[in-house]
Amino acid sequence: MLDIAIWEAPPAVLFGATAPGASIGNSLAQSAGIPQQVVGEDGTVTIPFVGTVMVRGRTPQDVGRMIVARLAGRAHSPQAIVRLAQNDSRAMTVMGEVGATRRLPLTPRGERLLDVLAAAGGSRQPVAKTTIQLTRGSRTAAMPLDAIVRDPAQNVTVQAGDIVTAIFQPYSFIALGAVGQNAEVPFEGGGISLAQALGRVGGLRDDRANVRGVFVFRLEHPEALPQDIVATARRTADGLVPVVYRIDLGQGASLFAAQDFAIRDKDVLYVSNAPIADLQKFLSIVSSAAFSVTGINNALP
Repeated sequence: MLDIAIWEAPPAVLFGATAPGASIGNSLAQSAGIPQQVVGEDGTVTIPFVGTVMVRGRTPQDVGRMIVARLAGRAHSPQAIVRLAQNDSRAMTVMGEVGATRRLPLTPRGERLLDVLAAAGGSRQPVAKTTIQLTRGSRTAAMPLDAIVRDPAQNVTVQAGDIVTAIFQPYSFIALGAVGQNAEVPFEGGGISLAQALGRVGGLRDDRANVRGVFVFRLEHPEALPQDIVATARRTADGLVPVVYRIDLGQGASLFAAQDFAIRDKDVLYVSNAPIADLQKFLSIVSSAAFSVTGINNALP
């Protein structure tokens, strides 16, 4: 919503009888009393004697100059003052790990994610460990803050009613089996590799771990898998494919591959401590449980 005041220097031509005069310096000027203007869905306002003006993406000063240009030749030395008025119907909310939870009014300029975060005092946590969640109606999307900073295309324009939440380390994986520590391990929004994940849980147990039996359990989107696996795999109710990636760390090449294999949220990392015979039995149990077993190379670009 905009407050717009239009002034005309004496002798007033266009607004001479529309409103009581007001003093500017030593001269008597006339001002036009214009009601607050609601910005339409198309980003425009309609002003008497001026017509329809596109205000989306423009500052109040820009809009004022446009009004003056439209009145040139019709009003005597017109001037226009435009300011933003408070409008709760055009507001959104920023909350979570920010300087101050706020309900922010949106302007015709079109605020983006980083704009509203800055207005709320920025993130209280390191950028690499913060995820931004955007809720719009019944839909929710999340992305690491550092990805939004790096890629301007992800710095989307917020809309009225949006809820932006800054979340500290929402991602985690679970480590089980013959590793240094069985635990749920949080990791930063920027992601970590399989090699880093193993390092964070103390690596493989020398006395128990089978270097050929490192597995990552994951629910994959079908488009991320080879067609031969998708064609025969069962799917969950939401269309995801349960997959087990097997990594043989006994091969030198696998150690390099482990640095490129990204761990994702809710992954389960399991290291077997069984001998080869029991390992094959383990694989048969996994396969019979409707999981697709594949090598790590199928997950690398």
